[in-house]
Amino acid sequence: MNASLASTASTQNRALVLFSGGQDSASCLAWALARFDHVETVGFNYGQRHVVELECRDALRQQLTNLNPLWEKRLGDDHTIDLSSLGALSDTALTREGEITINENGLPNTFVPGRNLIFLTFAAALSFRRGIKHIVTGVCETDYSGYPDCRDDTIKALQVALNLGMEQRFVLHTPLMWIDKAQTWQLCHDIGGTELVETIKRESHSCYNGDRQHIHAWGAGCGSCPACQLRAEGWKRYQEHLS
Repeated sequence: MNASLASTASTQNRALVLFSGGQDSASCLAWALARFDHVETVGFNYGQRHVVELECRDALRQQLTNLNPLWEKRLGDDHTIDLSSLGALSDTALTREGEITINENGLPNTFVPGRNLIFLTFAAALSFRRGIKHIVTGVCETDYSGYPDCRDDTIKALQVALNLGMEQRFVLHTPLMWIDKAQTWQLCHDIGGTELVETIKRESHSCYNGDRQHIHAWGAGCGSCPACQLRAEGWKRYQEHLS
């Protein structure tokens, strides 16, 4: 095999997961570890008020690899990218202290304009350098807050733009796009059983208020923000399905 063909082959089963430390991204990491030979992770510090999620990432990565020796072999480097300028530009409830409400345009004020577009563009630039073809993100159009940059059409359009703009053939994977939070828990159970479900429930962080003090049946959080409400309702429906 010549050098160019070898290089192409080496990228085919390598993935980069956008890994915030939350439930959805942790589920995507497990999904990727079950499918790809080499998996790297990337997190973004954009001035989010729940920056504690970044502090959960190392422990969560370690706990996931403890569940499966094959996953330990497959999990590669972790990257953290400073995007504090995004937080400085954004006047939102995720980047400023304030009450979480719905804006006049119908979007929650937790929407950070351009966030996922920027995240995926930086992820693609990193993947270009690292020789990675597959990019995995936990965006979802089913159980979500109405963010336009989580929609399937947005992701498909961005994949085309990234491939044209970088002369690559990246594949953007969205394993959670058409499933709700209860089904996300079921997906985790299908991948790694009760141990994976319990690990993600215990170690991940999705609360917008960054609350790790209050522990609920579904994990840590304030219990009242939209992220906590979605997670609580999803856990309830998942448990009902089990019973």
